[in-house]
Amino acid sequence: MTGPKTSLGRALLAAAALAAMPAGASAQPLTVVELFTSQGCSSCPPANANLIKVKDQPGVLALSFNVTYWDYLGWKDIFGREEFTQRQVNYEPSLGRSGPFTPQVVVNGAADAVGARPGEIEQLIAGSGQTQGPSLSLDGGRISVGAGTAPTGGADIWLVRYRQGVVDVPVARGENSGRTLPHANVVHALQKLGRWNGAATTLPLPADGDGLSTAVLLQSPGGGPILAAATN
Repeated sequence: MTGPKTSLGRALLAAAALAAMPAGASAQPLTVVELFTSQGCSSCPPANANLIKVKDQPGVLALSFNVTYWDYLGWKDIFGREEFTQRQVNYEPSLGRSGPFTPQVVVNGAADAVGARPGEIEQLIAGSGQTQGPSLSLDGGRISVGAGTAPTGGADIWLVRYRQGVVDVPVARGENSGRTLPHANVVHALQKLGRWNGAATTLPLPADGDGLSTAVLLQSPGGGPILAAATN
């Protein structure tokens, strides 16, 4: 029989071990907030600022995807990538939109708003909740997806590399000429790693040599809902 002091000691050790576990090893459900923005869009700075307010909120994964379709206005977005623009385009039919626009905030791949008004992103987060899919974790150089019910045709496994924190970008031309624009958690790379069919799955996590943070999204194909997300 274990005495009360021994039991307490073991409980404290277990709690300490849990607290020391890397964040990426946990399977805590997240709310994924994607801001589609552009340095060439004069309406985007308020949404950028609102994303900064929620980026450190517990249980929230906030990401800035910079798009390219405003580059013709005189300023080429330094973070803009065509694959980010395509990601936004893929969302629009399921969200009931006729085409992409900026700024646009998409939460869990299933609900959207402009995101520029005070408190608008917070309201969208509160109304969307956290992802409800299988367990997903990053640990020991591996991506682990638990068993569950997959969408018809499976779900895509996306790798996202982003710069955690806030970066300020001086804009010299275009609609925001002369302004310095802050950006939160800027995405630098997006890559589809594979497909999940409902069975427990383990994939190698590609190494990153640029000091970027990593997130993995499990998502219904074609711009559908995000089922699960994890970050390191």
